[in-house]
Amino acid sequence: MFMKRLKTALLSAVVSILALSAQMASATPQYTATHRSAVMTDLVTALGATANLMILTGAQPASVATVDAGTVLVVMPLSATPGTVSAGVLTFNAITATAASATGTAAHWLLCTTSNTANCVAVSSTTRIAQGSVGTSGADLNFSTVSFVSAATISITSWTLTENGA
Repeated sequence: MFMKRLKTALLSAVVSILALSAQMASATPQYTATHRSAVMTDLVTALGATANLMILTGAQPASVATVDAGTVLVVMPLSATPGTVSAGVLTFNAITATAASATGTAAHWLLCTTSNTANCVAVSSTTRIAQGSVGTSGADLNFSTVSFVSAATISITSWTLTENGA
Protein backbone atom coordinates (compact mmCIF):
# COMPACT_ATOMS: atom_id res chain seq x y z
CA MET A 1 0.00 0.00 0.00
CA PHE A 2 2.85 2.36 0.89
CA MET A 3 4.55 1.69 -2.49
CA LYS A 4 1.30 2.34 -4.36
CA ARG A 5 0.89 5.73 -2.60
CA LEU A 6 4.52 6.57 -3.25
CA LYS A 7 4.14 5.77 -6.96
CA THR A 8 0.97 7.88 -7.14
CA ALA A 9 2.68 10.78 -5.36
CA LEU A 10 5.74 10.56 -7.62
CA LEU A 11 3.60 10.38 -10.75
CA SER A 12 1.60 13.39 -9.56
CA ALA A 13 4.84 15.31 -8.90
CA VAL A 14 6.21 14.47 -12.35
CA VAL A 15 2.97 15.60 -14.02
CA SER A 16 3.08 18.86 -12.04
CA ILE A 17 6.70 19.47 -13.02
CA LEU A 18 5.94 18.79 -16.69
CA ALA A 19 2.96 21.14 -16.60
CA LEU A 20 5.07 23.88 -14.98
CA SER A 21 7.85 23.29 -17.49
CA ALA A 22 5.39 23.64 -20.37
CA GLN A 23 4.06 26.91 -18.91
CA MET A 24 7.58 28.27 -18.53
CA ALA A 25 8.52 27.27 -22.09
CA SER A 26 5.57 29.18 -23.54
CA ALA A 27 6.02 32.29 -21.38
CA THR A 28 6.99 35.41 -23.33
CA PRO A 29 9.70 37.51 -21.73
CA GLN A 30 8.98 41.18 -21.26
CA TYR A 31 11.51 44.00 -21.38
CA THR A 32 11.54 47.65 -20.44
CA ALA A 33 10.81 50.30 -23.06
CA THR A 34 14.44 51.41 -22.71
CA HIS A 35 15.72 47.95 -23.61
CA ARG A 36 13.28 47.56 -26.52
CA SER A 37 14.26 50.97 -27.85
CA ALA A 38 17.95 50.08 -27.63
CA VAL A 39 17.33 46.96 -29.73
CA MET A 40 15.37 48.86 -32.38
CA THR A 41 17.93 51.70 -32.43
CA ASP A 42 20.60 49.06 -33.04
CA LEU A 43 18.53 47.82 -36.00
CA VAL A 44 18.42 51.33 -37.49
CA THR A 45 22.20 51.63 -37.02
CA ALA A 46 22.82 48.23 -38.61
CA LEU A 47 20.71 49.11 -41.65
CA GLY A 48 22.74 52.26 -42.27
CA ALA A 49 22.21 54.83 -45.01
CA THR A 50 21.89 52.39 -47.94
CA ALA A 51 19.18 50.04 -46.65
CA ASN A 52 16.53 48.43 -48.81
CA LEU A 53 13.34 46.52 -48.20
CA MET A 54 12.96 43.45 -50.40
CA ILE A 55 9.58 41.75 -50.80
CA LEU A 56 9.73 38.09 -51.86
CA THR A 57 7.57 35.10 -52.71
CA GLY A 58 7.72 31.78 -50.90
CA ALA A 59 8.24 30.68 -47.33
CA GLN A 60 10.18 32.92 -45.00
CA PRO A 61 13.58 31.31 -44.25
CA ALA A 62 13.98 29.57 -40.89
CA SER A 63 16.40 32.28 -39.77
CA VAL A 64 18.10 35.40 -41.08
CA ALA A 65 21.19 33.22 -41.67
CA THR A 66 19.34 30.78 -43.96
CA VAL A 67 19.46 31.12 -47.75
CA ASP A 68 16.29 32.67 -49.17
CA ALA A 69 14.83 30.74 -52.11
CA GLY A 70 11.99 33.16 -52.83
CA THR A 71 11.71 35.32 -55.92
CA VAL A 72 12.42 38.99 -55.27
CA LEU A 73 9.33 40.91 -56.36
CA VAL A 74 10.46 44.42 -55.50
CA VAL A 75 13.43 46.23 -53.95
CA MET A 76 12.38 49.41 -52.17
CA PRO A 77 15.00 51.93 -51.01
CA LEU A 78 14.68 53.20 -47.46
CA SER A 79 15.54 56.71 -46.32
CA ALA A 80 19.17 57.48 -45.44
CA THR A 81 17.98 57.29 -41.83
CA PRO A 82 15.58 54.32 -42.02
CA GLY A 83 13.36 55.45 -39.16
CA THR A 84 12.91 56.72 -35.63
CA VAL A 85 12.49 54.76 -32.42
CA SER A 86 10.25 55.43 -29.44
CA ALA A 87 9.27 53.03 -26.64
CA GLY A 88 10.56 50.03 -28.59
CA VAL A 89 8.70 50.88 -31.78
CA LEU A 90 10.58 51.62 -35.01
CA THR A 91 8.56 53.90 -37.28
CA PHE A 92 10.06 53.86 -40.74
CA ASN A 93 10.65 57.11 -42.58
CA ALA A 94 9.43 57.44 -46.17
CA ILE A 95 9.92 54.30 -48.25
CA THR A 96 10.34 55.01 -51.94
CA ALA A 97 7.47 53.65 -54.05
CA THR A 98 8.97 51.28 -56.61
CA ALA A 99 7.86 49.28 -59.64
CA ALA A 100 7.74 45.53 -59.04
CA SER A 101 10.42 43.65 -60.96
CA ALA A 102 8.49 40.36 -61.06
CA THR A 103 4.98 38.95 -60.76
CA GLY A 104 4.08 36.74 -57.82
CA THR A 105 2.51 36.40 -54.38
CA ALA A 106 4.31 38.42 -51.72
CA ALA A 107 4.98 36.27 -48.66
CA HIS A 108 7.89 37.75 -46.71
CA TRP A 109 10.31 40.65 -46.55
CA LEU A 110 14.01 41.18 -45.95
CA LEU A 111 15.75 44.29 -44.67
CA CYS A 112 19.20 44.56 -46.22
CA THR A 113 22.06 47.03 -46.17
CA THR A 114 22.28 46.83 -49.96
CA SER A 115 20.09 46.70 -53.05
CA ASN A 116 22.13 43.75 -54.35
CA THR A 117 19.58 40.94 -54.24
CA ALA A 118 22.14 38.16 -54.76
CA ASN A 119 24.07 39.30 -51.68
CA CYS A 120 20.94 39.73 -49.59
CA VAL A 121 19.39 36.33 -50.24
CA ALA A 122 22.63 34.31 -50.00
CA VAL A 123 23.12 31.86 -47.15
CA SER A 124 26.34 33.63 -46.16
CA SER A 125 24.73 37.05 -46.34
CA THR A 126 26.22 39.73 -44.14
CA THR A 127 23.87 42.29 -45.66
CA ARG A 128 20.55 40.79 -44.48
CA ILE A 129 19.61 42.36 -41.16
CA ALA A 130 16.00 41.31 -40.50
CA GLN A 131 13.09 39.43 -42.05
CA GLY A 132 9.38 39.04 -41.48
CA SER A 133 6.02 38.06 -42.90
CA VAL A 134 3.90 39.77 -45.55
CA GLY A 135 0.12 39.46 -45.74
CA THR A 136 -3.12 41.38 -45.99
CA SER A 137 -3.70 41.38 -42.20
CA GLY A 138 -1.93 40.13 -39.11
CA ALA A 139 1.50 40.00 -40.78
CA ASP A 140 4.65 41.98 -39.98
CA LEU A 141 3.98 44.04 -43.12
CA ASN A 142 0.47 44.26 -44.58
CA PHE A 143 -0.60 45.23 -48.08
CA SER A 144 -4.12 45.54 -49.51
CA THR A 145 -3.17 42.68 -51.83
CA VAL A 146 -0.23 40.28 -51.90
CA SER A 147 -0.61 39.69 -55.65
CA PHE A 148 2.22 41.76 -57.10
CA VAL A 149 2.41 42.36 -60.86
CA SER A 150 5.61 43.21 -62.69
CA ALA A 151 5.94 46.95 -63.42
CA ALA A 152 3.08 47.84 -61.02
CA THR A 153 4.04 50.48 -58.46
CA ILE A 154 4.35 49.11 -54.94
CA SER A 155 3.99 51.67 -52.16
CA ILE A 156 3.99 51.65 -48.38
CA THR A 157 2.29 54.59 -46.69
CA SER A 158 3.42 53.67 -43.17
CA TRP A 159 5.25 50.83 -41.44
CA THR A 160 6.22 50.16 -37.85
CA LEU A 161 8.07 47.30 -36.20
CA THR A 162 7.65 46.69 -32.49
CA GLU A 163 10.38 44.94 -30.52
CA ASN A 164 9.19 41.73 -28.85
CA GLY A 165 8.47 41.69 -25.15
CA ALA A 166 6.26 44.75 -24.89
